[in-house]
Amino acid sequence: MSDASAERTERMTRFVKQMNDVERDLTSPYVRPKDAATLILVDRSGPVPKVLLGKRHLRHKFMPGRFVFPGGRVDPIDRAMPVARPLNPYALANLMKRLQRASAAKAQAFALASIRETFEETGLLIGAPSNDVADVPPGPWTAFAEAKLLPDLGDLHFIGRAITPPGRPRRFDARFFTLDADAIAHRIEGVTGPDAELTELVWMPLSEAKGLDMPAVTGVMLEELDARIADGFGHDLPVPFYSMPRGRFRRELL
Repeated sequence: MSDASAERTERMTRFVKQMNDVERDLTSPYVRPKDAATLILVDRSGPVPKVLLGKRHLRHKFMPGRFVFPGGRVDPIDRAMPVARPLNPYALANLMKRLQRASAAKAQAFALASIRETFEETGLLIGAPSNDVADVPPGPWTAFAEAKLLPDLGDLHFIGRAITPPGRPRRFDARFFTLDADAIAHRIEGVTGPDAELTELVWMPLSEAKGLDMPAVTGVMLEELDARIADGFGHDLPVPFYSMPRGRFRRELL
């Protein structure tokens, strides 16, 4: 086995162990996981990469006070949102793997949901200038039309997928994306604060972010991102898929 292969094997074993070492209450009745999407914004302009994290409000029932990436459920309106550029073909192909009733529109909706949720939770609009905004659906996407922007998916990387274990009261089938911070085209102020879902936003070196109080899957996806950057950050790199089919997490590659 080559040094690179041995390193990847050790990495996989360590990531899976990190997921399995967490104590979880898995006694809730079965619920079907909801499709969700998360975006990790990365600032690579300095000597070390920094990632954007938000701290959840302490009054939230779900993960209060913990640091997370912006994200949430996929909404039906996401399929109707036009884009400046479509997904990279590798990202599109990987999103369609292990997907029921797979289609390019459904796969693209995951990516769009990550951008919409990032806007709703942080006020950051990610996209490219466009005058062709007449077909933007109603709701939160109208902020993009007002700013004359369309989401630009061309440089978005699909870096991981994880399904919440059975037995948890809330379950998500989450797709994790990442994008360079220079894709931020506009910001609406006042979205975060003491009464918002995210009380604060922090740009933190990737190595330091791993030490924050965050869900296990968030920490593992930071590790996956770090490894991906070390491997060249190419669109063609395999995408890890975490699931717990029989009481233990496993890591497959899509």
